[in-house]
Amino acid sequence: MEYLVTQAEMQQYDRNTIERLHMPAPVLMERAALATVEQIKKEKGDTPYHVLVVAGGGNNGGDGLAVGRLLMLQGCSVDFVLIGSREKCSRETALQLSILLQYGYDPYDRIPDDEYDIVIDAIFGVGLSRGVEGIYREAVCAVNDKNSYVCAIDIPSGVHADSGQILGCAVRADLTVTYGFYKLGQFLYPGAGCCGKIICGQIGIDEHSFFGMQPRFYTYTASKDVRLPVRRPDGNKGTFGKVLVIAGSSTICGAALLAGKSVLRMGAGMVRIVTARQNLGILQQALPEAMFTVYDAVSWPENELDETFAEAFRKALGWADCILLGPGIGTGKEAEWLLNCCLQESGLPMVIDADGVNLLAEGKLLSGMEKIAENTERRLILTPHLGEFSRLFGCSISEASRNLISYPAELADKLNSIVVCKDARTVVACPERVQIYLNTSGNAGMATAGSGDVLAGMITGLLAQGMEAEDAAVMGVYLHGLAGDIAAHVHGERSMTASDIIEQFPQVFRTVEG
Repeated sequence: MEYLVTQAEMQQYDRNTIERLHMPAPVLMERAALATVEQIKKEKGDTPYHVLVVAGGGNNGGDGLAVGRLLMLQGCSVDFVLIGSREKCSRETALQLSILLQYGYDPYDRIPDDEYDIVIDAIFGVGLSRGVEGIYREAVCAVNDKNSYVCAIDIPSGVHADSGQILGCAVRADLTVTYGFYKLGQFLYPGAGCCGKIICGQIGIDEHSFFGMQPRFYTYTASKDVRLPVRRPDGNKGTFGKVLVIAGSSTICGAALLAGKSVLRMGAGMVRIVTARQNLGILQQALPEAMFTVYDAVSWPENELDETFAEAFRKALGWADCILLGPGIGTGKEAEWLLNCCLQESGLPMVIDADGVNLLAEGKLLSGMEKIAENTERRLILTPHLGEFSRLFGCSISEASRNLISYPAELADKLNSIVVCKDARTVVACPERVQIYLNTSGNAGMATAGSGDVLAGMITGLLAQGMEAEDAAVMGVYLHGLAGDIAAHVHGERSMTASDIIEQFPQVFRTVEG
């Protein structure tokens, strides 16, 4: 697990390290510079390079001046630029400037027209909160115009450290060396697209610097973070969970197939799919391991229910250990009845996806769900993509995107449900947990039809095997991205399909289970 810290959190940890752990600020700055130089050498080798350092007057600028000095001492040809008033430099940057002057280097106040092998971006750090204007905008644009390898100190100048928003303009870095902890905005788009490769250097700011103030956001980055349910050697198909998948309609079959297959491939013991009769033949052939309960959608009366099907469905509810509802079911009368029945008559853990979320967003069932959500013993997991989330939350897609790290938590608290808001960076918010998960696995190739059905199946498959709902949601999202990354390696992002993601489940399990 890796923490992703906000601007305020990082500034507090920095103060704690200096004031409470008694680590002098110049020592932290020198260690930051050393970590940066080390990483540049790893990326670019030991060859002496022509380097340009572009520094601002804040502490980020001091880091940059120190980096340039160390590169100069290692044989690089280094030019320095200090943007803004020298009289307004921070204390630490003023100290670095004085050291540099003693070495005989006096920074320019404007960026030269020369070409450079490497440009060090140290104009702004994580404290930037307003638009980049004037001479600073000119400097950012000049850096981007250079045909150079760009290393950003802590975060590319112009990227908001919390939201990932670009504040007018931003440096486009090839490498970002950050310190202590990763910053939340480094992994949120569009800013994430400016960071290039991100490396976190350890300079003396770590968990000892928390003093009870733990970061709110975290992510998984490695297979060691994964804890899958233990497979009992004496287990049977009932031991590993019975899943009721309610998916597919008279015009949509693939969603039911992808969701059901995903559940089985995740390790669930048994799957029963509830779907329109029109899908039965195809699904039986494509997924012979599943059982089926079907309804006649075309003859579903306007105000009456086929009691034979209703009895069979309620029997299936009694058989199951958990439920997945929504992929491809539509928003008609039959779908509405199925969702209402599950919410009103079953207390099983439940994943509500796709059209299930759309039904809730229509308002017919939302108030009822809020009442049901008061039952803290039940676990509901909602898995909307950003468009579905915006309808459910009652805002525009653009507003939901701007508030990706806060709105899901608000909805989770409101509905006492786990919210998995799917986007380029998926957020998982749980009502009882202060911490919020931001997923960093996955790639653009996963933006393809059916990918969400696969994810819903993965989460439900983990639920079936006894994993707590909160952990199943987070783990399912991470493993989904990991499978997508393997699929992209095999097929390429452009050619990936949702089925390709499922095909990589065995490799994912081999990776995380050793």
